[in-house]
Amino acid sequence: MKQLLLDIAPPPLPTLANFVPGRNAELLQTLENIPLGREKERFFYLWGNEGCGKSRLLQGLAGAYEHHRVSVNYFACAEDTRFEIDGEIDCVLVDDVDRLGPEAQVGLFNLYNRIRDEGHAFLLVTGPVAPAQLKLRDDLVTRLGWGLVYQVHELTDEEKIKAMKSHAASRGLDLPQEVGDYLLRHGRRDLPTLIATVDALDNYALASRRKITVPLVRELLQAAS
Repeated sequence: MKQLLLDIAPPPLPTLANFVPGRNAELLQTLENIPLGREKERFFYLWGNEGCGKSRLLQGLAGAYEHHRVSVNYFACAEDTRFEIDGEIDCVLVDDVDRLGPEAQVGLFNLYNRIRDEGHAFLLVTGPVAPAQLKLRDDLVTRLGWGLVYQVHELTDEEKIKAMKSHAASRGLDLPQEVGDYLLRHGRRDLPTLIATVDALDNYALASRRKITVPLVRELLQAAS
C-alpha cells in the first residue's frame, strides 16, 4: 500500500479557479481582477495561519499572469533571498516575508520603492501575521501596511468536507460524510493533503475492489504513517 501512496499523481497545479474561497471570496475576486487590468490598487499584503492558502493564491496568480503571457516574478523567501529583477516589472509575488534576513529585507524595501516609483507594477506579499506584528525593519513594515491588507481565512471543517465531496464527485465518487469526518479528525487538515488523500482512497478502493469506508481510510492512513 505504501507503494500505492507513492504512485499517486501529484495534485493539480494551484490556480485561482480551483481555489476554494470560503470566507475569502472578496480577496479571490480581487486577485482575479489583477491580471485582467481591473484592479487599481497595486500593493497587497496577505496574512494568515499556515495552511490557510496564502501560497496557493500567489501561485494561482502567477499562473494567471503566465496564461496571459505577462511576466511575473515569484520569490519563496529565505534568509538570503536576493530581489534582483532585470528589465521591466509587471508583477512581483513575495511569499513568507517573515523568513527574510536583514540584508534581504533591505532588498525588498528597495524593490518596493522601485515598483512604487515606476508606477504600474503589482506587488503582493504574504506573511503569518498582520504587518504591524512582523518582526522586520520598521520602514519595510510600514510599507507593507500601505496597500490593501487581507487576512486569508482558513476553511471551516464543513467547507473542507464540501470541497472533498466536490472533488470526489469530479472523479465519479460519492464520499460518505463519515469518511470526511474521519479524515479531518485523524489526518492532516490542510486542503491539498485532504484532496490528495481522496485521490489515494479512490486508487486504493479500485485496486482492492472495496467501497470507500472508514475502515478503508484507517488502513490507508496507518500505511502512510
